[in-house]
Parts: sequence; structure tokens; C-alpha cells
Amino acid sequence: MTVSDSPNSSNSNGLERGGQRAKGRAHAKRRLDYELIQGLVPSGSRVLDLGCGDGQLLAELKARKGCGIRGIEINSQAVLACVARGVPVYHGDMLEGMGYYRDAVFDVVVLSQTLQQTADPIRVIDEMLRVGNTAIISFPNFGYWRVRLQLLLRGRMPVTGMLPYMWYDTPNVHLCTVADFRLLCAEQRLERLHEVFVIPPSRLIGPAGANWRAGLAIFQVRRQR
Repeated sequence: MTVSDSPNSSNSNGLERGGQRAKGRAHAKRRLDYELIQGLVPSGSRVLDLGCGDGQLLAELKARKGCGIRGIEINSQAVLACVARGVPVYHGDMLEGMGYYRDAVFDVVVLSQTLQQTADPIRVIDEMLRVGNTAIISFPNFGYWRVRLQLLLRGRMPVTGMLPYMWYDTPNVHLCTVADFRLLCAEQRLERLHEVFVIPPSRLIGPAGANWRAGLAIFQVRRQR
């Protein structure tokens, strides 16, 4: 079930097909994303990475922190890259892949810059917190001031380093802001354990003004207890 020769599945409920283009175009931002995510993962944790790409984050978590690792990835070439790294990976849709796991089998489930590309974000988060004790979710902040400025001055869908697509060629179907995600957490009764905000390319900032200042947001959440 977690090996690379698992059958591929429909993409309709999880990662959109176009989302695979994101991994190459936003590589530098994703590398910073990975470093920050690693800082939130305790040593020895059991980690599941959704849309794990070539398995780099998981391989580093295993090497640096002794984590038990599993990935889910729909792109065939990325799955082959995972195999080459020795990363156990399920080849298919993330919701289908998570469906094979029992409750609370992972300590941490990661969704890195992919939430906005899913067809049903709430369902994805629900499943993350069923199979895992905590979820780490990162996403490009649509409230970032450069995004707002492009909309205001040009009246067009913005193109930035974190959102590098034209409107007709984007895998992003559910863009959100920091404020939107915080509201979602309140509505879904999620406890926000950690919040990390970045001004591109790499400046960390605090929560004050993050809804307009941050280009990238990372949240670690769990069910309220």
C-alpha cells in the first residue's frame, strides 16, 4: 500500500493534475518551506507527506531527525524519484492513499504548498487529522500586499514568485489568505499550535500584520481538546 508500485488512481478528490507544475517553478520557496517544516517536526516522529514530490523533505527528515516516513504522490516521475531516494511512497490520490491508514497512525501529516490545489480542502484536513495527531500546512498567502497591489493597480489576477501562474494555467483552485485560514481553524475547531510567516524570499516575521505582509504561511494544527 505504501510502495511505489501501488495502482494509480483518479485525481478528482485530491491534488489537481496541474499541481505537479508547481514543484519546479517554486523550487527555491519550497526549499525554505522544507527547512521551516523540519523545525516543527519532533525527532523520531512518524511522518506522512501528502504530495511529497521527489521525496526530498521525507528523506531529510529521516536522515536528520530519525523520522519514520511515508509519502503520497500522484505524479509518476516524482514517484520514481522517491524510489531512487529510498522513500516509501503510495502512487495515487492523497485522499485515497490516506484512506488505507487507521486513525492516529502518524504523529505529523504534512501538506506543503498544496492545500490550494486540492478540490476539497476541508475533507483533506479532516483526513490529515484522522490519520495524524497534528497537521503542518503551508500555503501562499493571497492576502500578501504584492498580490493586493497587482489586483488594485492592474485589475488582473496577480502573478508573483509564490503564485507564478497565469489565471488560465494555474493548478490553484482554492486560494486563501492568512485571515481565511485562521477563520477556517475556528470554524473547524482546530487548535493552532504554531504559525510561521515569511516575507519572500526568506525573511521571517511575527504574526502582526501577517495577513498582508507574509507571502508564505505555515500552520501546525490539531483538533481542539
